[in-house]
Amino acid sequence: MTYELYYWGGLPGRGEFARLALEEAGADYTDSAQGGGGDMMRLWDGPGIDTPSFAPPFLRHGKVLIGQTANILLYLGERLRLAPRAEVPKLWVHQIQLTIMDLVDEVHDTHHPVGGDFYYEDQKPEAARRSAMFRKSRIPRFLEWFETILARNPKGDRHLVGARLSYADLSLFQAIAGLNYAFPKAMARELAKAPRASDLAMRIAERPRIKAYLESDRRQPFNEDGIFRHYPELDG
Repeated sequence: MTYELYYWGGLPGRGEFARLALEEAGADYTDSAQGGGGDMMRLWDGPGIDTPSFAPPFLRHGKVLIGQTANILLYLGERLRLAPRAEVPKLWVHQIQLTIMDLVDEVHDTHHPVGGDFYYEDQKPEAARRSAMFRKSRIPRFLEWFETILARNPKGDRHLVGARLSYADLSLFQAIAGLNYAFPKAMARELAKAPRASDLAMRIAERPRIKAYLESDRRQPFNEDGIFRHYPELDG
């Protein structure tokens, strides 16, 4: 069955994490962001939907309808051979993914610390204060954690879990790519202290299917409407 991914067009956002897994696996999928999602609003919270998602992204696979990025990847992981089969390492991959989504939420709050109902221009002082804290303590803390995971992996430091690629590796690549876009000055400093995570991100970008995807028009560029936004005044 074809996987059907539903997310907003025009920005990578949270849907990109699921999209990378589908692309790496060479899966047969449609993408509402590419014009293949006329049913998104109905599937979101329409009549007859027993398990409505709070917000996109969500995935339909046959009769299964799943929301939340980490939950989507938990479902896809074993089916796309991007997660271990054994329960404990599978849950470890899921735990890492949940932490990456925590990071994504914190990135969003650097430019919308007061709330999503206000424009960035309405909360610039608060955003400057939040971003300074994020650059000083949160980026280093997250990268240090990823470095620790890679260093302690008994199968070597080429992957976050075990000896094979998992969707957590792909998601770390996307998180680092987004941070590089949003905070290029801060990330230049912090990635120098996180060589394993930096190396992992560079290797993911060179994987044949990922590289082809990144060079295609299916890869939506970062912009100031998404989660990872570059406002020069928030970098430093």
